[in-house]
Amino acid sequence: MRMLPIISALFASITCATTQADPWKPAPTKLTTPWSKDVSPENALPGYPRPQLVRPAWTNLNGLWDYAMAEAKNPQPEKYQGQILVPFPVESGLSGVKKFLYPTNRLWYHRTFETPANLQDKRLLLHFGGVDWNTTVFVNGKELGNHKGGFDAFTFDITDALKPSGPQELIVAVIDKTGGDNEAKGKQVGMVDGEGTLAYSCSSGIWQTVWLEPVPKSFIADLKITPDVDAGKLSVTTNGAATLDTQRVEVIATSGGKEIAKATGKVGESLSLPIPNAHLWSPEDPFLYELKVTLKQDDKEIDAVTSYFAMRKISIAKDEKGIPRTMLNNKFVFHVGPLDQGYWPDGVYTAPTDAALRYDLEMTKKLGCNATRKHMKIEPDRWYYWADKLGLMVWQDMPGAHAEKSAEATKQFEGELKAMVESHYNHPCIVMWIPFNEGWGQYDTQRIANWIKELDPTRMINGASGGLPPEFGEVHDSHAYYEPTAQKSDGQRVEVNGEFGGRALLIPGHTVTQKIFGHPGGTILGSPWEATQQYCRLARVGWSERDKGLCGIIYTQLTDIEGECNGWITYDRAVVKVDVDRVAAANRGEPAPPKKFKVLSPTGDKTPVTWRHILEQPADGWEKPDFDDSAWKEAPSPFSQESTQHAIPHTRWTGTDIWLRHAFTLDDEKLHWPQLIMYHNERVEVYINGVLAASRSGLTINYEEFEMTPESQAALKPGRNVIAVHCVYKKGGAGIDVAVVDRLDGK
Repeated sequence: MRMLPIISALFASITCATTQADPWKPAPTKLTTPWSKDVSPENALPGYPRPQLVRPAWTNLNGLWDYAMAEAKNPQPEKYQGQILVPFPVESGLSGVKKFLYPTNRLWYHRTFETPANLQDKRLLLHFGGVDWNTTVFVNGKELGNHKGGFDAFTFDITDALKPSGPQELIVAVIDKTGGDNEAKGKQVGMVDGEGTLAYSCSSGIWQTVWLEPVPKSFIADLKITPDVDAGKLSVTTNGAATLDTQRVEVIATSGGKEIAKATGKVGESLSLPIPNAHLWSPEDPFLYELKVTLKQDDKEIDAVTSYFAMRKISIAKDEKGIPRTMLNNKFVFHVGPLDQGYWPDGVYTAPTDAALRYDLEMTKKLGCNATRKHMKIEPDRWYYWADKLGLMVWQDMPGAHAEKSAEATKQFEGELKAMVESHYNHPCIVMWIPFNEGWGQYDTQRIANWIKELDPTRMINGASGGLPPEFGEVHDSHAYYEPTAQKSDGQRVEVNGEFGGRALLIPGHTVTQKIFGHPGGTILGSPWEATQQYCRLARVGWSERDKGLCGIIYTQLTDIEGECNGWITYDRAVVKVDVDRVAAANRGEPAPPKKFKVLSPTGDKTPVTWRHILEQPADGWEKPDFDDSAWKEAPSPFSQESTQHAIPHTRWTGTDIWLRHAFTLDDEKLHWPQLIMYHNERVEVYINGVLAASRSGLTINYEEFEMTPESQAALKPGRNVIAVHCVYKKGGAGIDVAVVDRLDGK
C-alpha cells in the first residue's frame, strides 16, 4: 500500500521545511554505560557491519537523520520534529529523542546522501541491519518496498531510483506495534526507560547500521559455508545475483595469509576444499581460517569478497553409559554460560559502541564460561563475529511472538525464523537453535523442530527451552531455578538446564529502580560475597549432575536489566558484582577450595538444636538478649511446614510467622570473620544480641552462607550470646534454620 504521494515538488518542500534542530545530545536516562561518552554523530557505530561478507567499498549512513512522529493514517509530515542519531532506537537516550512510538503512530526518518564515486556500470545496494518492525523505504520519491520483521537484515537495490546528480533523498517510514500484527518481539513491552521485570522497554525503528554498498551488475550475494571435520573438508556454496552461466567462482582458503586450499566451479554449486590436519575451533582455541571468494568471467575478476570460517563439528552422541552428550569435535563438552539478553540502559537494543558489544562477550569468557544463551533477541552480525573470534558456543533463541495462531501469524513468524537460521548459518559460534522459550507463543513444536533441522542439520535443535511439552527436538531443556538438576534421561535427547539461579543483588547507584526482582521466590542477596558464594555452589552442583546426564547449565543472567538485578554485572556495566576468579573457577568445574570455619552455634539438620519459639507477635524487644522468653515453647530446629519441599524438619510450623531465640556461649578467643549459615523460606531477619545481622527475602533450598553486618559481628562477645530470628512466608512452604560460624579463611 502506498503511504505517501510520490511528487517531487512535495519532497522539495519537505526538505526545505525540516526543522532546524539544536546540536545533538543524548536524552537523559536513569543510567549510562562507560561507553556513552564515546558516542557522537560522527562515530555512531562506524565498524563494518557484515564481517562474513566483506567488500572494501561501502558508505556508512549512521549519524543524524531528521525524524517525525505522526498518526499512521496521515501522509508524510511536511515538517520534521528534530534529529535522531541512527542507529539507536527512538526510545533510547542515545538516539537523542527517547520517545515512545505508539502503535497508532508512524515514525518517519529523512536524510540525504551523495552517490558514491565511480558508480558507472555498478548497482547501489541499500542495507538495513535491523529495523523494528514494519518498514517502508523511499528514495527520491520512489517507493522501493516494504519489510516486516524487527531482527533480520534486508536490502534494496536503489540504483534505478537515483538522480543523475546532486543529493539523493532517503526516507524510511516505520510502524511498530510491539507485539501486534504478529510481531516477534522478544522481551519488549510497551514502555520507555522501564523498571519492569521479565519484560523490558521497547525498541522501535532503526536499531542497526544502515549502509550503502556499490556492487557490479553481477555480484556475490551470499555464501553458505559448511565444515566437515570428519572428512577434513570445507563446502562452500556461492549464491549470486544477476550472474551468467559463463561466470565462475574461485574460492581460496588461507591461514595467516598462506593458501590452504582452492576450488573453482559454478555459481550455486557446492565446492569442496580439502582442509587436511585442520586446526579445530573450540572455546579454548577459537581458530579461524580466512576465505576469499572471487566471481570471474574467464580470467577477469567481476566481484570479490572476503570472509572467514572455522573447522568445528557439533553433534550429539551417547557416552559409554548410553547417555546422550553434547559433542564438540567428537568430544563431550559441558556447556556453562549465562543468559545474555543484550539490553543497554542508554541504547536499549543497541550497544553504544563496538567495544561495548565486545565487552559483554569478553566478560563472559573471563567469568570462565564456554557458552552463552542469546535470549529472545538476535544481535547485529558483529556480536556473532566477536563470539566467533573470542570462542563462545552460542545457544541462539528466536524472539518470541505472543500472537494468535492464525495463518498470517505463523507465516510471519516462520519467515523470520527461517531468516535467522539461514543468515547466521556461517557463524561457528552458534551451536544450538531455540525456536520457543517457556511456551511463549509456542505452537506446532515438533513440526518446527523438524523443519529447523532440515534447514540446518549441522546444529542441535532445542525445540522448547523450558516449554511444554518437553519431548520435541534433540534437547530436553528444563528451567531449574532452585539449583541445576539433571532430569531423568529418555536415552535419546540431551539434558540441559537452559535457565537456573537468578539470585538478585542490588548495587546502589547502578540500578534504575529500587523495586528489584530475583529468583527463586524473589531471592534478594545482601552482598557481592553472598552472590559469589551462592553462585559458586550452584555451578558446582551443576557440574556434579554431569554423571546423572546433565550436559549444560545457563545462569540467569549476565547483566542486570531494568528491574531484574540478578546479573553478574550491573545494568550499566560499571560494577562486576561477583568475584571473577572464584566464579571462573566454579564455571570451569574446578573443585571448591576447602572451607575453614569454627561452628559457634550449629544448624539442626544433623543434630537437633533446641530453640525457643512463638507463632504470635511477641512483645517489643523480643530480639534483645535480656528479653524474657520463658513463656515461649521449646523445640528442635529446623522448623518447617509439612508441605515444604527440600526441608529437613524436626519441628512442624503452622501459620505464616515464627519468632525464634537461641542462646549460645563463646569463649574469649578472638573471632576472625563471623557469618551466618541459613536455610530460610521465605523472608527472614536475624539479630545477634539485639543487633540486626541479616535481612533476606526469597528462599533457599539448601543451607547457604550469608554475610553478617559489621555491627552484629562486633556485638558478639565472650560468654552468653542470643540469636533472635523472625521468619515469615506468604505462599508455598515455609522453613527456617540458622547457624553462626567463624570463617577462618576470610573472604
